Amino acid sequence: MQDELIAIKGLNNGLLISLSPTESWQSVTDRLAARIDERAEFYSGADITVELGERPVPKYELSSLKALLERRGLTLSLVRSKSDTTRESAQSLKVPTENRAAAARPPASTLETAPLNSEETGAEGVLFRRTLRSGRTIHSDGHAVVIGDVNPGAKVVAAGDIVVWGKLRGFAHAGASGDESAIICALEMSPSQLRIAGYFAAAPTGKDSGLKPAVARVRDDEIIVERRD
Repeated sequence: MQDELIAIKGLNNGLLISLSPTESWQSVTDRLAARIDERAEFYSGADITVELGERPVPKYELSSLKALLERRGLTLSLVRSKSDTTRESAQSLKVPTENRAAAARPPASTLETAPLNSEETGAEGVLFRRTLRSGRTIHSDGHAVVIGDVNPGAKVVAAGDIVVWGKLRGFAHAGASGDESAIICALEMSPSQLRIAGYFAAAPTGKDSGLKPAVARVRDDEIIVERRD
């Protein structure tokens, strides 16, 4: 059933959370807390952009939202709003703002990513078109494709598959919602850690361990990395 109070989707290096502009603030934030707590590990560490539309949010309400996110290891990095009241609240809390009325055209930075669709399954995903540097994280409720490298200290977390058209040297967690059939692919796989659903695998070792295309998948209750010639 579609959630009429909030919507969460992947956006660039974090997540976009859209909140209902008409429902009570308490109802909306209670539902948001419950949604995050349902998948705490998946959302952990994400940078959050909040879409508030025309809702006027006073400082004390926005401060409570910021605290709600921070208690769960999330960072409120941007507030999108058409309301002067909301933008003033965000600025007083030193949170960057964006006027959605003036931002109808996506900024150039969003061209680095694009939504994906699978005709066979209907699953959505995120496409990231550059190297993911240390300290940055991609979250996707579907699949995640990176055209570029994933550097040490960077993270890719996806409910579906992860494909890296480059070197995977950071952290990758596929099947983050519990899908043990998810896979992780990379042209060169030397990750700091792999995770699929609830299974972990340490970084491969050996002279040529990461120099060939590889696919990681769960087999016999462990993650197996298959090298391809």
